[in-house]
Amino acid sequence: MTSDTTTGPDLPTDDGARRSGDTAARLDEEILGGPRRYTLSDLVEGTGHSQEFIENYWRWLGLPVTHPAEVGFTDADMEALREIGELVDSERLDEQAQMTLIRSLGHTTDRLALWQVEAFVEHLSRRDGLDDVSARLAALDRVPEMADRLSRQLEHAWRRQLAALTGRLATEFGGARGTHAAHGDELPLPRAVGFADIVSFTKRTAGLGSQELSEFVQLFESRARDVITEAGGRVVKTIGDAVLFVADDVTTGAEVALGLAAPHATEKEIPVRVGFVWGRVLSRFGDVFGSDVNLASRITELAEPATVLVDPHTASLLASSSRYALTAQPAQEVQGIGEITPVRLQRAYTGA
Repeated sequence: MTSDTTTGPDLPTDDGARRSGDTAARLDEEILGGPRRYTLSDLVEGTGHSQEFIENYWRWLGLPVTHPAEVGFTDADMEALREIGELVDSERLDEQAQMTLIRSLGHTTDRLALWQVEAFVEHLSRRDGLDDVSARLAALDRVPEMADRLSRQLEHAWRRQLAALTGRLATEFGGARGTHAAHGDELPLPRAVGFADIVSFTKRTAGLGSQELSEFVQLFESRARDVITEAGGRVVKTIGDAVLFVADDVTTGAEVALGLAAPHATEKEIPVRVGFVWGRVLSRFGDVFGSDVNLASRITELAEPATVLVDPHTASLLASSSRYALTAQPAQEVQGIGEITPVRLQRAYTGA
């Protein structure tokens, strides 16, 4: 009787754990396209790579490195390692280049996978009126059968983005072989770089539930991306309540900035302030760096809601255009930069 009393209550828990483990294993095999059949040692033997190379590969992807005796790898893993090894050899990539390329894959796909699963969780929650836990469980049932289609969409989008990038670079630098546009310590890429920042983000989102906060952030980000893309600029990244953008010429930068600051009367209003400058940047890791990026950020902090500020140099480049009105603002001292005399950018009054 004592044995029955002590073990009986544990049965549902054990059974639940077993079912959970079975579900995880099934999802794992469906998404990975086959069972885990190889150990780390098997990968070393099957690819001809060193254990150090393979461990680096997984670490740079942001995935745990298993014990050499643990069966944790699939046929697809074996093939991926063979292919990356061939790329390393054919291009003679040093370790820095290897790390950058592989980390770019890991960083991007980690965020992408989370973003897409959360999108389905939110959809199922809205459509079926599910609580968060139930929506996540429902998403688990849906994701595996969509994995192949999503992976094809990923490759398609990546190829389109790669074609757009190479096209821009070919146009910009196609005639510059053997020459150097930047001199001395100048950063290599001339770009318009700017920020759009939600005004009073903390105050506006205080008290919002998870669903409302998600919708608020998504509305800002999707609207910003649409404006930036339609004006001819590119989103570098979103940073909480701000978006960082670049453009290849100063006029496009101005159109992006003014579009972002313009009110949207037909939608829920999210006032933003915008700052941008024309300068030079370094592009690395899918991001841009340099003192002009910092300057753009600081100028954005000085802007009033629904306004655009630029620095005097950028204002001088736009001054010859009849499309814009430029108004100097009072000089301000900015920590880390010194005195800034921002200039307000507006569309010129046409009388229409």
